[in-house]
Amino acid sequence: MNTRPVNIPGRFRSSAVGKSATPVLTWRATQWRSKIVLGLLMLGFLAIVVRAFVLQLVNADQWQSRAIKRFERPLEIPATRGRVLDRHGGVIASSVREEQVGIVPAKFNINSPKLDALAEILEITPTELRKKIAASKRFFWLSKSLNLEQADRIRALRLEGVELEVDYRRYYPYGDAFAHIVGFTNAAEQGAEGLEKTHDSGLRGVKGQTRVVVDRRNTAVGQRLIADAAPGKDLQLSLDASIQSISQNALKTAMTIHRAKAASAVVIDVQTGEVLALVNEPSFDPNNRARLNTDTVRNRAVTDAFEPGSTMKSFSIAAALELGRVTASTSIQTAPGKLTIGNRTIGDSHPHGLLTVEEILAKSSNVGTVKVSQRMKPSELHDFYVAAGFGRVPDVGLNGATAGRLRNPQNWVPIDQATISYGHGVSVSLLQLARAYTIFARDGDLVPISFVPQPGPVAGVRVISAETAKLVRGMLERATGPEGTAPKAQVIGFRVAGKTGTAHKPERGGYAKNKYVASFVGFAPAEKPRFVIAVMVDEPSAGKHYGGEVAAPIFSQIANDTLRRMQLSPDPALRIFPAVALIAEGTQ
Repeated sequence: MNTRPVNIPGRFRSSAVGKSATPVLTWRATQWRSKIVLGLLMLGFLAIVVRAFVLQLVNADQWQSRAIKRFERPLEIPATRGRVLDRHGGVIASSVREEQVGIVPAKFNINSPKLDALAEILEITPTELRKKIAASKRFFWLSKSLNLEQADRIRALRLEGVELEVDYRRYYPYGDAFAHIVGFTNAAEQGAEGLEKTHDSGLRGVKGQTRVVVDRRNTAVGQRLIADAAPGKDLQLSLDASIQSISQNALKTAMTIHRAKAASAVVIDVQTGEVLALVNEPSFDPNNRARLNTDTVRNRAVTDAFEPGSTMKSFSIAAALELGRVTASTSIQTAPGKLTIGNRTIGDSHPHGLLTVEEILAKSSNVGTVKVSQRMKPSELHDFYVAAGFGRVPDVGLNGATAGRLRNPQNWVPIDQATISYGHGVSVSLLQLARAYTIFARDGDLVPISFVPQPGPVAGVRVISAETAKLVRGMLERATGPEGTAPKAQVIGFRVAGKTGTAHKPERGGYAKNKYVASFVGFAPAEKPRFVIAVMVDEPSAGKHYGGEVAAPIFSQIANDTLRRMQLSPDPALRIFPAVALIAEGTQ
């Protein structure tokens, strides 16, 4: 058969035939596809680079901040509070390290076999522990007063959901002895009362900070220190722990004997103005503040003002002596023991007749003191009181210190000048009174008060001449003799000087009939005074209320032990020891 090729149209040709027939076209198509894929890969890589650049450099702080918030937890490092020391370095207050244990209920296995051991360490029953954990869904502190041994035993249990944290608790070794002056801190270790509060910034220190790194399950996996804690500075006081204890014991004994409402004592170093002791009773234990009340917390010697009674006569007499209106030997007629001014009558407990100014102070004659004060203008007596520190808030670095009450002399009437001259119608704090008596214990200058040690003798502000101060000092020594109002203030082997005070307590616009404040302020040794002691007893109710009967013996006890504490030698010229048992009839 004779055949010839058939011409098949192009659209019906086999594709295989076409491909094999166009290899160049096939290669070119593959090349373009590779370039496109490579370009896309390069764009993707560039995008990654750009994104990494943005994340790691441009927005680094933002992402780091997010990471920190998510995986780091700030944790404060408590700063140890500075110690409070007495003048000899004895510890009055310190911060004791302890630990607190907390529970994360969501992570704690309440059925753990180690729960009984945890309960035993915490000194509670397992049932009570389970109830506490089951009752809370959030973290809570289980105990905040673990000692180091308990904390170590809990750590050894390796219980998940149990967290321990270091803390500090303020501890006062002397209990209630320094409570009113040192004060105490609150739960946050911040000063809340007394010198703990006024010196808080220095004692507190600076807390440190660390950051705990946690994983996604909130489990700590590491930590980094941000700033270490800086401990607080120690505060050394002028107080002497021995003299403080001596004073407190004397007050406690007197409170019991006289069934008094309260009592206070202040001891001041004459040469430096340092407060060696300041005590109030009743007191409180700053280690146990569960049942505090304002009566026990109040620092009565600093914050409370009372009418000082006859202890103010020393200043009235001193003012008249300094102004030259009288001399120590000037005679004043006090008979018949009463003096009427306007419609008021002033009287002595016993009539004395003709007395010298020296005898007026020694025997504490109200009539004699008023007649001496009448030789001065009201402004002169007022200005002398102000110069002695009355009517002004003492600069002692304690909150709540009172200025007392001293009215403007322009508002005085004759009876006011009379009563103010012997300590009625004027009020002072015991600290003010103790400080004012340094005028007589020194050479007529008023020394500033300090609760911190002084490097040496301190200069005071001149109030009266050294000659006047010496005259009054002699009168006050005579007041503690057998013919004076305070023989019970005497100390065997030493010469002492001082003045008693007895005052009715103000009540409802007048004076309470059977409520008294008994006081005594004195110094020792009389020939060269080293310290002033002021004592106040509020509402003695056991039958005695005169300052010579109630407050003077407290002075004697504190002075006796303090003189020996200071290792001062008895006066060799004092051959006849004072008859301490003597009581002057009608002491006041």
